[in-house]
Amino acid sequence: MKNRHFLPALAALFLACILIAQSQTETAHPIVLHAARLLDIENGRILKPGEVLVQGERIAEAGSKVAHPAGAEIIDLGDSTLLPGLIDAHVHLFLHPGAEDLQTVEESVPQRTILAVLAARADLMAGFTAERDMGTEGAGSADTAVRNAIDQSLVPGPRLRISGNAVDILGGHEDANHFNPAQHVLSNATYANNAAELVTVIREQLKEGADFIKIYETGPDVVRDGRFSTIYQYTEAELKTAVDEAARSGKRVAVHATGEPGTLYAAQAGVVSIDHANQLGDETMRIMREKQIFAVPTFTIFEYFSEHADSPEQRAHDRQMLDLHGIEFRKQLAAGVPMAVGSDVGPFPHGTQAREFELMVKYGMTPLAALQADLLNGAKLLGWQGQIGELKPGHFADVIAVPGDPSQDITVLEKVSFVMKGGVLYKK
Repeated sequence: MKNRHFLPALAALFLACILIAQSQTETAHPIVLHAARLLDIENGRILKPGEVLVQGERIAEAGSKVAHPAGAEIIDLGDSTLLPGLIDAHVHLFLHPGAEDLQTVEESVPQRTILAVLAARADLMAGFTAERDMGTEGAGSADTAVRNAIDQSLVPGPRLRISGNAVDILGGHEDANHFNPAQHVLSNATYANNAAELVTVIREQLKEGADFIKIYETGPDVVRDGRFSTIYQYTEAELKTAVDEAARSGKRVAVHATGEPGTLYAAQAGVVSIDHANQLGDETMRIMREKQIFAVPTFTIFEYFSEHADSPEQRAHDRQMLDLHGIEFRKQLAAGVPMAVGSDVGPFPHGTQAREFELMVKYGMTPLAALQADLLNGAKLLGWQGQIGELKPGHFADVIAVPGDPSQDITVLEKVSFVMKGGVLYKK
């Protein structure tokens, strides 16, 4: 992104700050949300009509009919469905469409941080009230500042779990492998080449504010003669060291892992999620089911790459990757692998990632199952179970509204008409 685009982005950021300040002032009193329907996600049913009583930042009551306190503001959302704010368990706020390796070289960390704030706002306005940022791709711990600014209500955005810079080996998935070595282009991740270095890097990441640790376990991926393969980057013992070190501070490890044997090593080590999960062997799926390790399929990024490839050969390769992923996904569902929803948004435009739900349904889930994977499993994966993901008393008032019934037509999630996070109105 050239500098001529920087000032409009900065102006948009200042406008967003003004709008959020106004929103907070406007929602200090009790609010009753009324709509034709409400999604009871835990029980998998639609209530008609639906109402939510909001007191401050929390839900006081939810159901077909709630109390209407004196002085409460009544917001009638008509023929729509109230449901919990959506969760994206795999985002990259510090990326935008375009050459990923070049933007991390050409754009300064301050510029990328401002763009990340705008990305967070776009995701929130699309109905995503909680997200897990899976690495700043070379911006270090700048996501700490974004998370903290959102938490302090300085800028609008989803609740965030952040990982800082992800962790990778020398010459690994995120290293600057295709540049002139004499230029010493920096990796988009932090090097750790053995167990001892993993411990050191994890301690540094946590010191700088990470909520969890993101490790690249596999790459590059190859499809040859219809068969998928990928190389692993860390052994099971090395990953176990990382998991244990993170656990010492009450944190968890998530991995980028597309296939065997890296996915097996990650499951054996006890990571919290295996992201992408293009290929999982029988033993890996058994362990994931028993340990409740989440698979996060990220179909949307594979679809996007297949539609925006640089050459016909690359397009065919990426399309084959997506098709094979869909076949494997059905096997994973049949094996009982727990799923969460993550889109890998960033390389494709922020605010458009509801497409992920449609692809999960296309490849084998029901709309309700996809919603439960997102809201119930997503809350667990982000460590906010009992706080988000359901419209229940005591939960944060993270509420969105969509036309129609998402349990029957998942595409309505692309048409979010109302967004509330923590009792604050952002879109009405």
